[in-house]
Amino acid sequence: MKKIVREKSQIYANFLSRPTASYLLIIGSAGALAGLGLVMVLSASSVMALSESGNTYSIFLKQALFLALGIGISAVTMRMKISHWESLARIALPFGVVVLSLPIFFGESINGNRNWIPIGPFTLQPSEFAKLALILYCALNLRKHLLRKEKGLKSSALGIVTIGTISFLTLILLGRDLGTAVIVAGIVFGMLFISGINLRALFGISSVFVFAGLALALTEPARFRRFKAVIDPFAPEVYKLAGWQPAHSLMSLASGGLFGVGIGASKQKWANLAEAHTDFIFSVIGEEMGLLGTVMVVLLFAILIFAIFRVAIATKDIFEKYAVTGVGCWMILQVLVNLMTDVGIVPVIGVTLPFISYGGSSLIANCLGLSFVLNVAMRNPEYRATRKARKVTA
Repeated sequence: MKKIVREKSQIYANFLSRPTASYLLIIGSAGALAGLGLVMVLSASSVMALSESGNTYSIFLKQALFLALGIGISAVTMRMKISHWESLARIALPFGVVVLSLPIFFGESINGNRNWIPIGPFTLQPSEFAKLALILYCALNLRKHLLRKEKGLKSSALGIVTIGTISFLTLILLGRDLGTAVIVAGIVFGMLFISGINLRALFGISSVFVFAGLALALTEPARFRRFKAVIDPFAPEVYKLAGWQPAHSLMSLASGGLFGVGIGASKQKWANLAEAHTDFIFSVIGEEMGLLGTVMVVLLFAILIFAIFRVAIATKDIFEKYAVTGVGCWMILQVLVNLMTDVGIVPVIGVTLPFISYGGSSLIANCLGLSFVLNVAMRNPEYRATRKARKVTA
């Protein structure tokens, strides 16, 4: 038995030592998550789709279209020259300001958030693409900061990204999207952390943002009820209001047991669990696929995030290192906030689960983020040498 374990561990160690390992792990885990997402969107949305359009597959077909579009765009962007990505980073701030301003003037309010733009039968959420824009903006400016420090010039990592970060956060909060604001602030926090900023200053600024967020949440009755629902979503005074979603999310997860009730057999999606195919799709996974299904999802995300940071560590270019790290922070925060919402640890703030939840803006933006990471992984000299050697032997 010990010999078998040693042999298997050696196989895994040999795989991880390959230059192509990170690339394959990202492609494999993201592909598995997207495939599972299609299945679960079909299952979780079928009731709503039938009631709204008379077609059980209408929402699923839109998600399949979004995924195909995301893959197509990624196939192009993952082969772009790094100079083109840097050019995008230079216009990321004005681009982000413009797209985040659009919902304020032309947007549509959904569930209290005005961060959507109607485009025919679809809606676009600019804040999803603004996340990647902010990552590129911060990466470019943090590289400038490092180069200035190397020349002995005065420079502040915090100061050099402040204008862009505050601009993005202000516009996002004007659209009343607290969930996206939390993700954006967390991404910048992670990128500043790896830049070597003074931790006391970083945590001081973070404390200000935390208190500001709490003030925004507690001074509005609807958001305050969401905080109360975290304590006890089944309490009579909040159950039929802010407690409804977290309460039925917990019911969904609890009723799945170890193996689940079977794909398509969820009871909570029958008008009990609101946003079952978007923010609370993890709860449907727990009900239909059980504890094993939820553990599988968490493991796939762990593999994906692990591989992203392996790419960040391996690259020598500072811009690439910061940007890949930003994408990794984005994935971590998005997954953590969504899962903690579904299990009732944090209030409901409307954050999707990457590659799994329904939503074209989120899915395509996630694909774009990974395409940059894959772009960096593919330009690694050892990766190129391995690919070249395989072509010669073939």
